[in-house]
Amino acid sequence: MVRAPLLEVRELSVRRGILEVVHRASLDILGGTIVGLLGLNGAGKSSLLSAIAGELSAHSGTVSILGTDVSSRREWDRCKHGLVLVPASRQLIPQMSVLDNLMIGGHLVPKKERTAALGDVFDLFPVLKIKARQQAGSLSGGQQQMVAVGRGLMARPKVLMLDEPSEGLAPVVVDEMFIAIKRLRDDVGLGILLAEQNVGVLEILDTVAMMSAGSITETEPVAAADAVGIGRYMFGQ
Repeated sequence: MVRAPLLEVRELSVRRGILEVVHRASLDILGGTIVGLLGLNGAGKSSLLSAIAGELSAHSGTVSILGTDVSSRREWDRCKHGLVLVPASRQLIPQMSVLDNLMIGGHLVPKKERTAALGDVFDLFPVLKIKARQQAGSLSGGQQQMVAVGRGLMARPKVLMLDEPSEGLAPVVVDEMFIAIKRLRDDVGLGILLAEQNVGVLEILDTVAMMSAGSITETEPVAAADAVGIGRYMFGQ
């Protein structure tokens, strides 16, 4: 039996001013899979994620979550339907505690579910439980990234999108982050779309979607992808 996608993106185009930065992009994200959006800086990866999440308005194309067309809905409404973006900028409130930053992510979730969601975040990132009362701005870069991901998970998403989750992190922390993302696929069954330039991400991907000059030019299982082609999209080589 063919599984229906959790997220369907069809022919999505995005403009910034007069410049079209995403051209007719199409993607499917299934539950329990990780799709890597690979491409050089300026390829349009962040713009595509922002448009899928509803932060940017698309001028054509559709976005559907669990079969519901949400193309005309605002970001918070897409979040209610199970779609969450963790941005590259993290967007934490540094003077607030780790706990308060996390709880912001659960504001659309019924109160009775927030405690369970928080427990799941602490299970994934135990250090955040230890530092729950500490100001988020006092944490290391890796721990701040954990808070950003944890805040997204507090919304109980079905599809989690991550924009460069390894950016600026030490190699050992990158490994920890990728292990956590893999757990979200294997143990929770999330559909995950992540934009990355760290080659280590290939070890956890199921599918690669390669992006260049605003277009998704190839989408294929990572096991079948050509290493030279991936290198060209990730490093320009």
